[in-house]
Amino acid sequence: MGEEGGIMAIRPPALQRGDTIGVVAMGSPLEADVIDARVQVLRGMGFQVVLGRYAYTRNGFLAGTDQERAYDLMMMFANPQINMILPTRGGVGVAGMLPYLDFGIIQSNPKIITGYSDVTFLLNALYYYSGLIAFHSLMLIDFKPETPAYNFDQFFTAVSSLSSYRPILNPPNVPLVSRVPGNVTGPIVGGNLTSVVDTLGTPYEIDTRGKVLFLEETHEPANTVYRYLNHLKLAGKFQDCLGIVMGECTDCPAAYGKSYEDVISEFVVPLGKPLLTNLATGHGHYKAAIPIGAMVNLNTFNNTLTVLEPAVGIRHI
Repeated sequence: MGEEGGIMAIRPPALQRGDTIGVVAMGSPLEADVIDARVQVLRGMGFQVVLGRYAYTRNGFLAGTDQERAYDLMMMFANPQINMILPTRGGVGVAGMLPYLDFGIIQSNPKIITGYSDVTFLLNALYYYSGLIAFHSLMLIDFKPETPAYNFDQFFTAVSSLSSYRPILNPPNVPLVSRVPGNVTGPIVGGNLTSVVDTLGTPYEIDTRGKVLFLEETHEPANTVYRYLNHLKLAGKFQDCLGIVMGECTDCPAAYGKSYEDVISEFVVPLGKPLLTNLATGHGHYKAAIPIGAMVNLNTFNNTLTVLEPAVGIRHI
């Protein structure tokens, strides 16, 4: 679906200071004191905060049942007072919510929703089934005093700017590195590699046809990264895509003498698609904000990745 399937991309209304943020648990639980501390940071920034009914719930490695987490998410979409939805964290379990979501209600009530890691599964499904542009960007856990200013600048620009032209820039002294030349334009999809692979063979399988595919990972050894990338290759996802953006593999150890960079050189480069690497995002210290479903230009002759349209729209009162 998305624009391929006849659903045009939907821009959620832009975030404004004083808006109300709905906080929900989508995957793994987060300690109550951490939730409370991060909520205070949001309130200190001038936002109102509403917590989901099950935000503090713990059920082993899940924050409540799939139905409970899906209920909280749908309540936030249906509530006209909520302007943005923020997951507490990622972890595991986000995919379990999806059968209980009503994508028609979501499409009729577009809101900013942001996250990364396991939330990747949801972000791409929202774009695929509802046409909603979603944001591979900060979660509640990131709203803390020591978060780099770059991360907040990226986040707030992405969810509040009506500019039709936004270059996605790495922080100073962290270079973007182009590896395969090309110049392509299309919607950007993807996110966490493990989560993207988890969509395969499900009703929420990532659609890379005519898209720029963005991937990042954390805490996986190089041989496992190769395994996941090869799975995507065998599923036709690299053949279908226009170009590839590889983010960091944060704290990813070498395996059998091969590093993440070796995997890029020996596996991704030979795919022959325009390739940009070293984007600071996802699990890294620095987190660029990627609007999933928005039209981007990937120009590896110029070493640039540019969002070509506003990812948010004007609020209609």
